[in-house]
Order: sequence, then structure tokens, then C-alpha cells
Amino acid sequence: MIDVYTWPTPNGHKVHIMLEEVGLDYTVHPIAIGRGEQFQEHFLKINPNHRIPAIIDQDGPGGGPMSLFESGAILFYLAEKTGSDLLPTAAEPRYHAMQWLMFQMGGVGPMFGQANHFRGYSEEQHAYAVERYTKEAGRLLSVLNKRLGEADYLAGDAYTIADIATWPWLRNLHKQGQDINDFANVKRWFDTVADRPAVQRGAEVLVEHQRPANAGMTDEEKKWMFGDAQYKAHQNA
Repeated sequence: MIDVYTWPTPNGHKVHIMLEEVGLDYTVHPIAIGRGEQFQEHFLKINPNHRIPAIIDQDGPGGGPMSLFESGAILFYLAEKTGSDLLPTAAEPRYHAMQWLMFQMGGVGPMFGQANHFRGYSEEQHAYAVERYTKEAGRLLSVLNKRLGEADYLAGDAYTIADIATWPWLRNLHKQGQDINDFANVKRWFDTVADRPAVQRGAEVLVEHQRPANAGMTDEEKKWMFGDAQYKAHQNA
């Protein structure tokens, strides 16, 4: 049994989808990040960086419980735990999967997140930041588009953890000032992944808490997500 501490964000959905793909039983523990629940003592024991998602595998290596944070590490762990072909064993496709996973972790996630923040949530509109991150989101999509014009999936012919990691970040590209229809290869890949039953099930986890596409944040949410509250809470934890 896997306990997953999560919220319906792109990083949370990565793990939901992965758990559905590998068929492991799991229990969802919602962590309402807009209410500061990521700073509660029990969660900080699992993830000292106060970010979702995190897991506890009650049957970890050696047979006892093991906690793990960072979504990319969790995908890697779950693939190895189950012997899933979502992380190939042959060297070349394995490293291709890893490089595109790191591309998402180091590029798509952070840059798309910044574009979303400065375009939609910043109290003050900073033209330079909006332009910088909007253009970077477009550049990263162009990289994906080129790759997906060469291969069916990011790592090659087979669907892997790299696709699972990247797909949730492309669900609301208007927030990054992008239109998926401008990237034909990405659109073909996105729709193919979206058709997978496990992806559909994973994307529905905690859907009742999903923020509507054009909804803004309350002042309370902004305080915990972007304001001094998160820094003070972390320093006092």
C-alpha cells in the first residue's frame, strides 16, 4: 500500500497517473496547499521542503515503511519497485527516458510554473518577467515538438515515465500564453497519452478540489503559496 500526500497540481497528477499505470493500491491524503497544510508537522517529516507530492511506501525496501519526496524520484522508484517497462531496462532507452524526465523537472515544470505565476497571479504585472517566461514556455514546447516529430513518445517508441511527468504540465497551456494547436506533434502526442485509461483515472484524483481554469486565487491562498506565510512557516518548522 502506498500513502500519497498530494493535491491536484501537475506534479501531483504525475504520481496519481503513475500509480494507476503500475496498478499499485494507494490511499490519497489531500494536502491543501492553499491553506498551508504543507507546513503541518506530520507532512514536514515526510518532505522537509514542504512541497507535494510525497509518498510513504508501507512495504519499502527491506519490508518496512519508506518515505520519498520529489515527483521525479517517486516515478523512478515506483517503476523500479514494480519492474514496470515504463522505465526501460535496456541502456539506451532507459537513459533517453531519464534525460526527458530531467528535461521536464529542470525545464518544463519550473519555466511553465513561472509563466503561470507572472501571467496570472503576480500582484504587480512585470512586463519583462511575463515576456521572458512566456517566450521560454514557447521555446520548450518547440523542443518537445521537434522531438515528437522524430519519435512517438519522448524516450522513443515506447511510453515511459518521461511522458507521465510531462503530460500534466500541458493541460492548460493558455496559462503559459500558448496554444497547443501551434505545436502539431505535441498535440498528437498529448491526445494519445490522454486516451490512456490510467491517465484518465489519475487525472481525476482530487478533481473536486481542482481550481477552475480561469479562477483566481484568494488572498489566503496567495499568502501560503507566494507570500511571507510560507517563508515564516518553513523557518519556524
